[in-house]
Amino acid sequence: MLMLKTIDLNADVGELPADCNLDAQLMPWLSSCNIACAAHAGSERLMRATVQLAKQHGVQIGAHPGYADKKNMGRVAMQLDDVALRTLIIEQVALLARICAEEGVPLRHVKTHGALYNQSARDARMARIISEAIRDFSPELIVVGLAGSEHINVAKSCGLMVMEEVFADRRYEHDGSLTPRTHAQAHIDNEQEALQQVLALVKEGRVKSREGQWLNLHADTVCVHGDSPHALAFARLLREQLAQHQVEVRA
Repeated sequence: MLMLKTIDLNADVGELPADCNLDAQLMPWLSSCNIACAAHAGSERLMRATVQLAKQHGVQIGAHPGYADKKNMGRVAMQLDDVALRTLIIEQVALLARICAEEGVPLRHVKTHGALYNQSARDARMARIISEAIRDFSPELIVVGLAGSEHINVAKSCGLMVMEEVFADRRYEHDGSLTPRTHAQAHIDNEQEALQQVLALVKEGRVKSREGQWLNLHADTVCVHGDSPHALAFARLLREQLAQHQVEVRA
């Protein structure tokens, strides 16, 4: 079958308890993954095990730094000064980079987590501090951020490569931001609705907002939330349907 389009399929991993087998089941269906760096979730031991899992399945590896707040899983916004924010990013990326080097696999990208992701999507100052920290650590790293966001624009201005990310199971506001998790309609629980959202984003470059407006968004990578109850079944369905629509999944 001739594939007319390509898309990356990613998930945030290394966030669940070490004895949970979901990451291992999900990994074969991904082309890239974002590994928690022991701040908002995970541990150095779990990071290494997840790196080994990604290596086994040929999945590209990215760092997933977040606020050092395991109680709230990094989902509560904080206000750090510039130095503290830069240190937060560099220390977490450096830890995963060391583990990757020891395991003989490259670290390819960085995607911030939770509140840090959402804040930097709209706050140019935060986006610049994060982007400059990543660039200073390694200008070869790709920044993964919310499609059309300040983080993407600032990362580009810093000379970094970017991947614009869209979401399979989250609703969008009219301005292209994600509907806050606290909103009753933030998540898409229906698999067919989520599938149609992905196909519209990948094939048409657009998404319907929660308010019913069509928004133009460029998609380089689609995130499937690995901690959702139906993550594995949906990842399988998504791969199957993308192939049927002549879309190849690859990093």
